Amino acid sequence: MTDETTIHSLVVEPGAAPERLDRVLARGFEDLSRARLQALARDGFVVCDGVAIRDPSRKVAGGSRIEVRVPAPKPAEPQGEALPLAVVHEDDDLIVIDKPAGLVVHPAAGHEDGTLVNRLIAHCGASLSGIGGVRRPGIVHRLDKDTSGLLVVAKNDLAHQGLSAQFADHGRGGALERAYLALVWGVPEPRAGTVTAALARSRHNREKIAVVRDGEGRHAVTHYRVEGVPDAAGLTALLRCRLETGRTHQIRVHLAHRGHPLLGDPVYGGAFKTKAARLAEAPRAALGALGRQALHAVELGFLHPRTSERLRFESPMPEDFAGLLAALKG
Repeated sequence: MTDETTIHSLVVEPGAAPERLDRVLARGFEDLSRARLQALARDGFVVCDGVAIRDPSRKVAGGSRIEVRVPAPKPAEPQGEALPLAVVHEDDDLIVIDKPAGLVVHPAAGHEDGTLVNRLIAHCGASLSGIGGVRRPGIVHRLDKDTSGLLVVAKNDLAHQGLSAQFADHGRGGALERAYLALVWGVPEPRAGTVTAALARSRHNREKIAVVRDGEGRHAVTHYRVEGVPDAAGLTALLRCRLETGRTHQIRVHLAHRGHPLLGDPVYGGAFKTKAARLAEAPRAALGALGRQALHAVELGFLHPRTSERLRFESPMPEDFAGLLAALKG
C-alpha cells in the first residue's frame, strides 16, 4: 500500500439485519458515489473483517468492520484536447453540454480521441480525474454519436452520486426530465401513447439492440406524442418522446418496433429507405444531407446535486434537423 492510498473505515451497527455491502457503503461514505464504491469493491479495495469483498451485492452482518481503501485518482487515460465545446451551463459541480451530432461521448475502439471526454478534460482539467472511471470521467449518461442535444457531466463525486441517482430513477420521482424530438416514418396511432418492450443486445448482430420477451432483457418504457405531421402526404411525423427508462438506442428501437423508425436511421430504419423516394425533391435532398438519425435531445431538467435547485435547459433544433423539418413542410 502506498502513502497515496486513503483508508476509510466503519463498523456496521451491531445487531443490524444483514444488508447489501454497496448500500452500507453508500450510507457510510457519502462523499463517494455509489458507483465509485461499487467499482472499488470489484477492484478489491473493500475489506470486511479482514477479507476483501469483490461483490457489491453481498450482504454483510451487523458488527462487521469495513475498510475502504481509496487509491489516489488515476489521471484519465484520454488526453485533453482544446476543441470546441458548446457549454450551456457550468458551475463548480457540473457542466451541461449541447452535443452536436457526430461527436462521440467517450473514447472507444476506433474513437480514441476527439471525443467529448477529450474536450471535457481540456476544459475542466483535474476536477474530472477519477470521477466515473478512467475511460469516461464524469459521464453520468450518454447520447449516441449521431444524436444531438443536451447532456450533463459531473465534475466531482458528490455531483456524480446525486446525478447518477436521478438518472437511475429515470424521473419516476419527478426529479429528472428528458425529452427528445424525433422525425419518424408514418404517423403513429394513437397519436399519444407508450411503448413498453424489453430490450437486449441482438443475438444476430452485437452492434444492434433488439426487442425481446419479458424476462429476457431490460425493462424499457418510452412515452411519445405526435407534435405535428409536417408533409401533406402524411409520410412523416414529428414526435416528442419522454423516457421512463434509459436503455441503449431505446427510442430508436421502440419506434422501429412500432413500425415508425427514425428518418435517416441507418441501423433500425433500413427497411424504410424506399420511402424516401416518395418525398418531394427538397425534403429528399434535406434527408440525404442529414446523414444521421433524426433525433435531438431537446430538454433536460434535474435537481442540482448540491443545492437541490431545479435546473431546466432546452436546446434549439440543430440546423440539419430544422432544415429537414422545414423541407418536409414545403
